[in-house]
Amino acid sequence: MNHSYRWVIVAAGALMTCVALGAMFSLAIFLEPMSLDTNWSRTGISSAMTLNFLVMGLGGFAWGAIYDRVGARPVVLAGAVLLGLSLVVASRATSLIVFQLSYGIIVGLAASAFFAPMIALTTAWFDTNRSLAVSLVSAGMGVAPMTISPFARWLITAYDWRTAMFDIGVMAWVLLLPAVLLVRQPPVAVAASGGTPAPVTDGPGMSVGQALRSPQFIVLGLTFFACCAAHSGPIFHMVSYAMSCGVAPMAAVSIYSVEGLAGLGGRVLYGVLGDRLGVKPVLVTGLAIQGLVIAAYLTVGQLEQFYLLAVIFGATYGGVMPLYAVLAREYFGLRIIGTILGAATMLSSLGMSLGPLAGGMIYDATASYHWLFIGSALIGLGAAGIAIAFPPQPSRQKLQMA
Repeated sequence: MNHSYRWVIVAAGALMTCVALGAMFSLAIFLEPMSLDTNWSRTGISSAMTLNFLVMGLGGFAWGAIYDRVGARPVVLAGAVLLGLSLVVASRATSLIVFQLSYGIIVGLAASAFFAPMIALTTAWFDTNRSLAVSLVSAGMGVAPMTISPFARWLITAYDWRTAMFDIGVMAWVLLLPAVLLVRQPPVAVAASGGTPAPVTDGPGMSVGQALRSPQFIVLGLTFFACCAAHSGPIFHMVSYAMSCGVAPMAAVSIYSVEGLAGLGGRVLYGVLGDRLGVKPVLVTGLAIQGLVIAAYLTVGQLEQFYLLAVIFGATYGGVMPLYAVLAREYFGLRIIGTILGAATMLSSLGMSLGPLAGGMIYDATASYHWLFIGSALIGLGAAGIAIAFPPQPSRQKLQMA
């Protein structure tokens, strides 16, 4: 393997996050047809996504710790097998509780096997252009709304929601299992372990307990939590919200796709800016923009207006997400990066779990999404306020003495 292989890692990671997160978030496309076909409430179906994020949080912490011990390939292999299995099982569910358990638990466990380990692996491969590389791996999440979501909508229109979910599960196996073979630890890590892949280390640094109790992690985790709590509801319910404003179903899905395309560009833009200007100021600015644009959705009703805000919203929430991993790498080094990213992902998943359920409950109670967007905007601005409190990056000397 030569140095250029690190871009293969980026490509594999982007594909994995696209398929895994795209399959998970496609529940937003299934929401209405499932509710009409089964008479299950939107709150009940949305709660599967809430379960998804809760399990994803716990799974991310566990998978991150496993990554620190055995490397990335065994983790992503388990995730690939579980993701396809979970979607196939969920597509055959005949009761709401079976769907909630199969989709919420297994999909969440599977999806969490990709994000933290592949981001951690990418930070190990890159010493320069790290923000850009991490942003490109997470760009798979931006590509997902442009690929998985329209594909799901087409399958639902051509067949039904059960066939669509089954086919996406099979597709996950077809795409992910070969990609697993491309996953490698950096050459330094392999050489140091006598040929057995193992994550790179960079000195003793902090222990896991010290890191999780540090001001750096507390602010990182709280900001990540609030950021995700702010945008999860608007993202998940955007298609339904647009349809409630009179937008046609396929056009409403296209808004979701525009957000994804903008998120792809936003990840590259914010990654480059993070490398050049510093991660903290770019993160704070992006979080403030996110809060303001969520509030602006309350004023729109036409498709063109939705598209305009989707570009800004997608670019901001997509752009800021990878920056947390870069901050974690800068604060805590490589030795425990899998565990740290897993813990941060757990907190972000708790935040993500709030929006889908809250949006479903608000809509079922008021037949409107207005209060969802008001609350999300306030939380988003709060996230920007928390991010301002990020402590200075600890020096390498202090890390070694910790």
